[in-house]
Amino acid sequence: MIRTRLTTLLGIEHPIIQGGMAWTATAELAAAVSNAGGLGVIGAGHMPTDLLREQIRNAKAATDRPFGVNLMLLTPHIDELVQMVLDEEVRVVTTGAGNPGKYMADFMEHGIKVLPIAPSVALAKRLESIGADAIIGEGMEAGGHIGELTTMVLTPQLVDAVGVPVVAAGGIADGRGVAAAFALGAEGVQVGTRFMCAEECTIHPDIKARIVKARDRDTVVTGYSTGHPVRVIKNKLSRMIEELDRDNKPEEIEVLGTGRLALAMREGDLDMGSLMAGQAAAMVCAIEPAGAIVRALVEEAEAAMRALPSVCGG
Repeated sequence: MIRTRLTTLLGIEHPIIQGGMAWTATAELAAAVSNAGGLGVIGAGHMPTDLLREQIRNAKAATDRPFGVNLMLLTPHIDELVQMVLDEEVRVVTTGAGNPGKYMADFMEHGIKVLPIAPSVALAKRLESIGADAIIGEGMEAGGHIGELTTMVLTPQLVDAVGVPVVAAGGIADGRGVAAAFALGAEGVQVGTRFMCAEECTIHPDIKARIVKARDRDTVVTGYSTGHPVRVIKNKLSRMIEELDRDNKPEEIEVLGTGRLALAMREGDLDMGSLMAGQAAAMVCAIEPAGAIVRALVEEAEAAMRALPSVCGG
């Protein structure tokens, strides 16, 4: 069993956090991951407040273990979502797309553990200074919105820069990646793409099948001209956005991209949906129960770490 400051902080058995992916990470998946000993996370995205409340209550009914909610801070009604999370006594919040400083006093007053996502050392330091309980360092291998640094480079720099636990994210899909993250100094990992192919994940089956078929170079980063690049699996939509990127037309990209993630994840549109997934999609080989994924990540990591002394001649 792998025990770290993160498992103690969150009250979980394994240092595995499931990524809070919008239109993907619902109560069903979050509860299944939490029941397996990791931390399941509901992806709020742009959910209406009442729908997120329903998701939180569904998760509470399905697990008595800790789970979290990911809040995207650029959501127009984020104030309402934060207040509802406080009212529902969610134990853990992960945040992205901004600085949660405005809400930290309320989170701390309610005993909520806050784990912001940071793609850079400078942001991680600021987040620690305002009370973040841990930092999720997300490399550009991840799916969806990304930064500029790789997980391999970002993780050890964050470990050196902050005193709170660091969670490595981006490109981790098996136990070898978990072991590598620990070797870099992380005390936990966040896994997104592999959990998209959990049986309990409610995305369209065609999207799961496309992930399982993915090869090593099947993802691409689009939307550079908008200032908010996104990693997706290549399709017709991504090629259209790449053309608009080359012509420096960020406004047209924003219009074209509206609603495309839901089109993919809920309706299964493989051509014109936004197939947000990380480079680790090529390492996802099957659709499995979430509990089996958590167990495999932990058992493979333990095996990899046990093998290191012989590799090093110890």
